[in-house]
Amino acid sequence: MNAHAPFSFALPGSDRIIVIGAGIAGLATALRLAPRPVTLVTAAPLGFGTATGWAQGGIAAAMGSDDAPALHAADTVAAGAGLTEADVALRVAAAGPGLIDWLVGLAAPFDRDAAGALALGLEAVHSRRRIVRAGGDSTGRMVLETLVRVVARTPSVTLLVASARDLMRDARGAVAGVVCERDGLRFPLPGRAVVLATGGVGALYASTTNPRGATGRGLALAARAGAVLRDMEFVQFHPTAIATGADPMPLATEALRGEGARLIDETGAPVMAGIAGGDLAPRDVVARGIFQAQARGAQVFLDCRGDLGVRMATRFPTVAGLCAAAGIDPRVAAIPVRPAAHYHMGGVKVDATGASTVPGLFACGEVASTGLHGANRLASNSLLEAMAFAPAIAEAAAAVPAPGQARAEAATPRSEGDYEVLRAVMERQVGVVREADGLADAVRDLAPAARAGCDAALTSLLIAASALSRRESRGAHWRSDHPAQEAPVHTELALSDLWAMAEAVEPGQAVVAA
Repeated sequence: MNAHAPFSFALPGSDRIIVIGAGIAGLATALRLAPRPVTLVTAAPLGFGTATGWAQGGIAAAMGSDDAPALHAADTVAAGAGLTEADVALRVAAAGPGLIDWLVGLAAPFDRDAAGALALGLEAVHSRRRIVRAGGDSTGRMVLETLVRVVARTPSVTLLVASARDLMRDARGAVAGVVCERDGLRFPLPGRAVVLATGGVGALYASTTNPRGATGRGLALAARAGAVLRDMEFVQFHPTAIATGADPMPLATEALRGEGARLIDETGAPVMAGIAGGDLAPRDVVARGIFQAQARGAQVFLDCRGDLGVRMATRFPTVAGLCAAAGIDPRVAAIPVRPAAHYHMGGVKVDATGASTVPGLFACGEVASTGLHGANRLASNSLLEAMAFAPAIAEAAAAVPAPGQARAEAATPRSEGDYEVLRAVMERQVGVVREADGLADAVRDLAPAARAGCDAALTSLLIAASALSRRESRGAHWRSDHPAQEAPVHTELALSDLWAMAEAVEPGQAVVAA
């Protein structure tokens, strides 16, 4: 891996492919592109600032003798609430075992059983034990460290620590590079193609398990470049964020419930009693169950007491450490939990090669809408998806015709807006349970800052407007005023559509300052 000062990138003419983001999606894509030249643009030093390192659950793959990709795909479709594309689910599931083998070949330290076979865990809605993990509940961190080591010794990858501020386009509208910013200086970075691997949107919410940088900037870049965004309303709220006042909120992995942990209220009564699937119901169902219990005034806890609590230090060391830091001993005390924004199923609409609707622009990982997750992501499918699409993206991006000269466009005006007020709006109006008046208020509140160039406000507005337009309840999108399901359709939105929708909402006093 090489590192260069930013000024060298302003030179004209480049065959490089630019990957924005250095989580599992960006790193896997960069490695699959080798030996083609790649510039990896990351806002933080390599290995930091990405949600990948925080992933506790693992990687879903049909590795067991009683399992098969078709079973994994069927579970994925079942979780997706009618919007998962079956062919995509099968293709990704079929890639799973080979991707685990690829990581093993890179020396990823996956957990093994006494016989030396991969230790496979169980999570909600999975019909088989198929969760491949590392370090108990440290899978994301250990896989990230593995990929960082490999990228660091890959000579075709050049690292640029900078922020991506705009996408450059040629006269045809094809993406021709990125406008970057470092130390207050903006400079052009031309390239043959751009791959967005910028992660999710959780930090747009006051309660989140995501890093502070997860504000959906890649989605704003894509929207401003003319890309179609799909299913932006589907934000997954993890049911069991540890409620100790931290921001971001630490996570108690779903695998705990797979190993026997139960959700209870302050009286010890089961929170999920009478709800199909109980404690192992899909995440959207469990999140709503907890939300509704708390709305009734109950306190909700994850009960790991007994044998699981005793084993937690070795089986779930990350959660054990988080509990210890909060003064909780899970052997004798239940863990206070509540839902928090965790994963975004929507994103840049892409095809099987990761190509967006804009020539030269690709998306991989959480920033993309691939058709895999539908309205509700199956646990431990996110790391899998990022790796599964990387080879096809690498092949397609390398074959993109060289763009023309980038147009001299005025830089997008920038406004940071009032970030904490924005997060409060999203938490209150665009959270676990939604309704028309609250969503319209959110659109009204967010539109001025979005128009002024605040990327966080633009992405938030895309989510709120999409949620307002979906007049039904499906998966992670629950409308209290429209609790029934309609025919399954995707929500697609371009920037021009968004402004028209915002203008149609009754004008009012915005609370997010521009």
